[in-house]
Amino acid sequence: MPQIELEHMYKVFGSHADEALELLQQGVGRDEVQEKTGAVGAVIDASFGVDQGEIFVVMGLSGSGKSTVVRTINRLFEPTAGTVRIDGENITKMGSKELRRLRAEKISMVFQHFGLFPHRTVLENAAWGLEVQKVAGDERIRRAEESLDLVGLSGWGDSYPGQLSGGMQQRVGLARALATNADILLMDEAFSALDPLIRREMQDQLVDLQENLHKTIVFITHDLNEAMRLGDRIAMMKDGRIVQIGTGEDILSDPANDYVASFVSDVDRARVLTAEAVMEEPIAVMLKREGPAAAMREMRQRQVSGLFILGPGRKLIGATLDDQVIEAIRRGDVSLDNITHTEIPAVAPDTPLAELFLPSAKSVLPLPVVKDGRLLGVIPRVTLLAALARTKKAPRDLKEIQIPSEKPSAEGPDPDGEGPDQEDHDDLREAEIPHA
Repeated sequence: MPQIELEHMYKVFGSHADEALELLQQGVGRDEVQEKTGAVGAVIDASFGVDQGEIFVVMGLSGSGKSTVVRTINRLFEPTAGTVRIDGENITKMGSKELRRLRAEKISMVFQHFGLFPHRTVLENAAWGLEVQKVAGDERIRRAEESLDLVGLSGWGDSYPGQLSGGMQQRVGLARALATNADILLMDEAFSALDPLIRREMQDQLVDLQENLHKTIVFITHDLNEAMRLGDRIAMMKDGRIVQIGTGEDILSDPANDYVASFVSDVDRARVLTAEAVMEEPIAVMLKREGPAAAMREMRQRQVSGLFILGPGRKLIGATLDDQVIEAIRRGDVSLDNITHTEIPAVAPDTPLAELFLPSAKSVLPLPVVKDGRLLGVIPRVTLLAALARTKKAPRDLKEIQIPSEKPSAEGPDPDGEGPDQEDHDDLREAEIPHA
């Protein structure tokens, strides 16, 4: 069950809201409804769910209805029609007392304008939500100090908002929201008033905090790059309606209509798409316990020039190359220990494509994607380039190209795993395995 769920939610502003609602539900366009009734359909038939621990971004241009959506979630705006559920409970039917409890205990909100009390210290501002909850003084101070520490403002508690920069003031607003320990954060254009550099820092901080706190966050923005950077999923809005919901990759690679396509046309794909989005299954791999002869056989079968060496649990140990395998066979080695290179470039699954080009250029093998030491996938160079050419994967005909060897290939080691005898040496010297 989603932690937050909207079903067929409408919000109409104006004295003839009921008449306008009926027309909107019949499919009449927003502009025509406004012309007939004078009422404005700010949100029209919005439905979505937000899972626990998810950052769900609602974005669109000014007037699209995105801020109205977030304000109906805690009923700062009363929905004209439809249902809003929090943890399965229909909040549109709550009385004022239940609603105050919900806002005090379960939902915190961070606005574009910081809303700090200028006559209160930073610590007192951070503790304000706890004061509303009537938390005891010592506990209130302790939790407020902890929240300030979380947002990097440890030691600033005795200062006043006027002594802080804009970015620091927004951190106080975020600390105030975190101090209440609410499960849900509603962030309405929270970083829009900040300078670009400070805004980027706040985005980084939110991502870092989310890794540890796992809050359910609804984040409102008009900035597509911010949405792509922060959102686990994104809802695109236009004229009060949600026109597409998906991951950043979904929206970038498969826009639902011309409006979305034009919106994302100038996005830097290299900074939005990640290694995980374009990686392929690793097939040229070898277990550490196997030997050079088995490695040679695997390279021939896969038509590659190197292999990744894996330990238990698919932990990436290193890699080895064809010429080193041949030398190991000549020496009579029975293990891969002496030819396993542990210092190989690897990337995390959330690494943007823009940061993959340098390690990919330095790597003879496809770039390994690793998390907690485990090999998740690989990124061949052709796949990396194809991802920037608006395709998720390399075209099949490119992948199947094999670079022909200029020299005769070796028959290879004995399939039973024994090293080659003396008569095989001349063949091995001539062996050349084409690079992938």
